[in-house]
Amino acid sequence: MSRMRDALPGRQVEWVEGWGRAAGAAGYVYRPTNVGQIREVLELARSRGVPVVLRGAGRSYGDAALLAEAVVLDLSEMNRILGWDASNGVAQVEPGVTFHDLWRSVLADGWWPEVVTGTMTPTLGGGLAMNVHGKNNWTRGTLGEHCLELTMLLPSGELRTVTPETDGELFHAVIGGFGQLGVIVGARVRLKRVHSGRLEVHAVAAQDLATMLRLADDAKNRWEYVVGWIDAFASGGRSGRGLLHFANHVKADEDPAAQESLRAEAQDLPARLAGVVPKALLWRFLKPLTNRPGMRLINAVKFRLGSTIGNDKRYRQTLAEFSFLLDYVPNWERVYLPGGLIQHQSFVPVAEAEGVFARQLELCRRAGLPSFLAVLKRHRPDPFLLTHAVDGFSLALDFPVTASNRDRLWRLVADLAEPVVEAGGRFYPAKDAALPGELYRATFRDGQLERFAAIKERTDPGRLLRSALADRLLLP
Repeated sequence: MSRMRDALPGRQVEWVEGWGRAAGAAGYVYRPTNVGQIREVLELARSRGVPVVLRGAGRSYGDAALLAEAVVLDLSEMNRILGWDASNGVAQVEPGVTFHDLWRSVLADGWWPEVVTGTMTPTLGGGLAMNVHGKNNWTRGTLGEHCLELTMLLPSGELRTVTPETDGELFHAVIGGFGQLGVIVGARVRLKRVHSGRLEVHAVAAQDLATMLRLADDAKNRWEYVVGWIDAFASGGRSGRGLLHFANHVKADEDPAAQESLRAEAQDLPARLAGVVPKALLWRFLKPLTNRPGMRLINAVKFRLGSTIGNDKRYRQTLAEFSFLLDYVPNWERVYLPGGLIQHQSFVPVAEAEGVFARQLELCRRAGLPSFLAVLKRHRPDPFLLTHAVDGFSLALDFPVTASNRDRLWRLVADLAEPVVEAGGRFYPAKDAALPGELYRATFRDGQLERFAAIKERTDPGRLLRSALADRLLLP
């Protein structure tokens, strides 16, 4: 850090991490509250020859918001909703507004975000920079598809507003562009009308991977939300078995308490398990089971319950209960400390999905590194330059990181990625921490990376904006 001390004397060095806590870096963190302060930080960094990495809520699993010996521009304090049109469902937001901030502000008016992540804590700016998706990707697409306008500050200090109509090339490159082209300082996003704060949910068990994929594909046009959990420990003819959950919004005439359910307070997740045990303590009880024998048992019990008493069940959940499963147990990622966790998410075309995912699950078992949590979703393409999406499925695999398995785990990620590249698939940088750059780049076969590099040269010719993720994946 000697170069940093010389470049920015007097600034306090902070250690920042990815959400999975398997990657971290030290840097000088600035938390601006307005565009003028961002412009000052960019000018300071440029004058001192120090790169800048953008950070929102820090919820990307890996190194998307990290860079050693850099200025960390944390935008989480620019968190105002600047405008809300309840008649059309359009919100004007600063980049630090979180999904939590947004839905709590608009739900009482009968609106909900078109796309939400599995946790409500990411920022909208970060979500657009990584072009996040949700459990309804087939029907609603990615977050970027519901962005009407972006306001961005270029490294030069120029403030520019772009839309798909006024500058479609830049708009479709900034969204999903890792924060490498400019700083998103504002956005206009479109929400969707809802008439109840509840969803109708249908739970279905599948005995193997082929059945999982078939049921998910069959459901995609009848249910808005389609998500599956897979028992990654199961092998042989049971490999890929799991549970699927489909959901649709409840209509107003189907919910006698619709207005009550649209109150933000009605969506609050319970703070206690069974009304007794504080959920904030649950991760401590889970930690002794966060190992291969413990997770094998949890996965087996989960499937047994879901495939017997839970199979073919229909019930209602609040929007928050269904959408934000990762928030049920506060700080659950701590069960993976001290090494943390990484996730690998592959997107594979329909025709190749069964073969690729079966191979990935087998590779994990052979390596002695089965995924502790595996999630399946159905996807469709989107118009963004560095899109991760395909007409197919994704499989997200969570792995604990330890001192003894780290090298093997990074090699396993490369092994998991190879069949995805062969199948014409893609990867999701927001979840990545270990993917080799050459495999990521191999998924773009139509000049996308070259076009992105050309836009980067125009908007940031001095390469002021960088990140460990971008350095690893984008550079040849």
